[in-house]
Amino acid sequence: MQRLKLQFFFGVVIFGLGTVIPAAAQELRATVQVLSPGIQNTSKQVFTTLETAVREYLNSTQWTRERYEPDERIECSFVFNITEQSSVSSFKATLQVQYSRPVFNSSYKSPVLNLIDKQFSFTYLENDRIEFVENTHLSNLSSVLAYYAYIIIGLDHDTFQKGSGEPFYAKAQGVVNNAQNDPQGAGWRSLDGNNNRFWLVDNLLNPAFDNLIEFLYTYHRQGLDLLHDAAQQKTAKAAMANSIAGLRAVHQKRPNSYLMGVVMDAKSQEFVSVFGDGAAIDLKAMQSTLLLIDANNSQLYQALGQPK
Repeated sequence: MQRLKLQFFFGVVIFGLGTVIPAAAQELRATVQVLSPGIQNTSKQVFTTLETAVREYLNSTQWTRERYEPDERIECSFVFNITEQSSVSSFKATLQVQYSRPVFNSSYKSPVLNLIDKQFSFTYLENDRIEFVENTHLSNLSSVLAYYAYIIIGLDHDTFQKGSGEPFYAKAQGVVNNAQNDPQGAGWRSLDGNNNRFWLVDNLLNPAFDNLIEFLYTYHRQGLDLLHDAAQQKTAKAAMANSIAGLRAVHQKRPNSYLMGVVMDAKSQEFVSVFGDGAAIDLKAMQSTLLLIDANNSQLYQALGQPK
């Protein structure tokens, strides 16, 4: 089955699973940084080669069967902070993953994903090539990166076409299932904590979060993408505010979920900026919802709708 991805300023056509795609179809344009401020008495060259290997892996792997032109690739970033080196090839780290979506007729990029994975251990030998084979767990490093690649691609789809991210979340869940028996692989299992890779993709695929998937589409495609047009600003902001108010239903079904926290961490500052400027609308329902679902940022939301 063929479908059109509604990136009207990207113009990407998505083909069915059986379509043969040319080699130059990679989806990501990832920047990669490897930091190791606390690691002493070791050569830093290994971190330089790791950075290069990760960048090549993310940007050279064809994650889907879609065709992306070079200027259509999804910009994202991966920041490793190496916290421990227990042997020449064994490391513990945190991994910050960020993805921001371009907004139509604007230089602004809207943050969609900004999380720090704190359960990240991996092995890497200097000059090793990182490889990915779908449905196979080759290493914790390759699987963690593949997992987030699929999450980013899925989120990108959902902000342009409602519900179109599900096939990519399913691939991320496949990575989770394949990695669960890795003794080095904390974060892949439900028992590894409430805020980890298992729960993020579980939430994304759970019908209880349908209003959040709806939010991703409405807020971006029917909201942010229309704000450049003064005549449509009130309509666009109303759609955005209603999509945020709809998140109350998600909270009622799954309070304190990991996915909701990830979304709020990415969006809280933007909410205040977007609704604090330009055409004014009634924000009471949206504000009430934000105070309920994101108490950590309640001070930010108190000023919403108040005259400047």
